Amino acid sequence: MTDKARDLTHIDEDGRARMVDVSEKKQSVRRAVARGCIVMESATLDRIVAGDTPKGSVLQVAELAGVMGGKKTADLIPLCHQLPGASVTVRLEVDHDLPGIIAEAEATITGQTGVEMEALTAVSVSLLTVYDMVKAVDRGMYIEGVRLVRKEGGQSGTWTSETA
Repeated sequence: MTDKARDLTHIDEDGRARMVDVSEKKQSVRRAVARGCIVMESATLDRIVAGDTPKGSVLQVAELAGVMGGKKTADLIPLCHQLPGASVTVRLEVDHDLPGIIAEAEATITGQTGVEMEALTAVSVSLLTVYDMVKAVDRGMYIEGVRLVRKEGGQSGTWTSETA
């Protein structure tokens, strides 16, 4: 096994995937913020803002889908811990300059492991929901820039992206 592989917490000494044992970690308030966007034609964005889309209120449904996605992270990502009681919020903002929609998710918990994956999953699911709801109008939409912008808590403390 290489030195880099030894640094991977989800790989055991034989190179097999494993669940990280967090039982000895101290509980602390953990918070993560993730962001991403979906870019589309201006006319598509105008239809979303006007509520003129075949599947209903895109922003409301996508925000709710993002919250649901964040809560289901452990079901989607094999080695993520289940985090009962985690709080997930998602906000979608129209950006006419893109043109498109910016998604931001915040996940918070008092626990033994972080909530970065929950925030990232929430952003991803919300943007995928936007795509699903208006794909009949604009198949050329694309999702970009999904990233962690801030995390707080745990042994490593606070980290903020330089590009946030």
